[in-house]
Amino acid sequence: MPIPKELALTPDEIDEIMTTSWNMRIATVGPGDRINLTPLWFGWAGGKVYTMCRGQKVANLRRNPVATVLVDKNERYPELQGIMLQGRATVLEDPDAENADPDLEEARVQMGEKYGQPDGRHAGTAAGRTRRWVVLEPDRVVTWDNFKLGQLQR
Repeated sequence: MPIPKELALTPDEIDEIMTTSWNMRIATVGPGDRINLTPLWFGWAGGKVYTMCRGQKVANLRRNPVATVLVDKNERYPELQGIMLQGRATVLEDPDAENADPDLEEARVQMGEKYGQPDGRHAGTAAGRTRRWVVLEPDRVVTWDNFKLGQLQR
C-alpha cells in the first residue's frame, strides 16, 4: 500500500532532515545478490547524496550502481520521519572526476561543518583501490512524516 501523500515531507522538510541528520544507511547489491546495508556520514547537495566510503560498498557499486539510501529521524512510530532515495550511484574514481562534479564542493563544506572537520571542509579524496566519493542521484524519492498521522485521523 503506498504512503498517503498527506504524510509526505515538504521540500523544505526534506532539505532540513538531509542537511542536519548525521547518518544515512545505504543499501547496495553485494556478491551473490546479497544486500549490503551500511550506515555512513553523508552530504546533500544539488538533490544528490554524497558520501566518502571504501571497501565492499565501492566494489558493489562498480559492479551494480543501483542503490537505496535511507535517512530517518526519531525512534517511536508516531514520530518517525524518513526519506528513502532510490537511484543510481556513481563512484568518482579520481580527483579529476571529483573536480568535475558540480556539487561535490558544496557537500564537502556541508559535511565539514556537520562533522566538525578541522578546516570546515571534508577533504577526503580518492585513494587506494576502494576509498572513493560516491554520489547517489535519486530517480525515486519516498518520504513520510508520522507526526502528520494525527491530522489524517481528524
